[in-house]
Amino acid sequence: MEHVHIRTTAQGEPAVVVRGGREWRIAVEPVRWFERVAWWEESKRMPRGMGRVDVEVLQVQVRLGGNARSALATWELVRDGSGGGWCLRNQGAVAA
Repeated sequence: MEHVHIRTTAQGEPAVVVRGGREWRIAVEPVRWFERVAWWEESKRMPRGMGRVDVEVLQVQVRLGGNARSALATWELVRDGSGGGWCLRNQGAVAA
């Protein structure tokens, strides 16, 4: 998965996703949920130091830069368990 950076507002809400040096502004309030980590599919024991079993996911709709007329793209972002950053999991269709 590709790593991305999320810039937040002063209130801590996601506002911009930086991907490949380009800024994508979040156009619609993100949808947030948590998913169970299937660690047992890769290991017989939970990895040492991994105290959580859920991962945070954000579904965001973004526009490239400050252009309000650019097409919306829908992305799923997953919080990186090791460093606290975010990874792009899924790129949905771009709306015209």
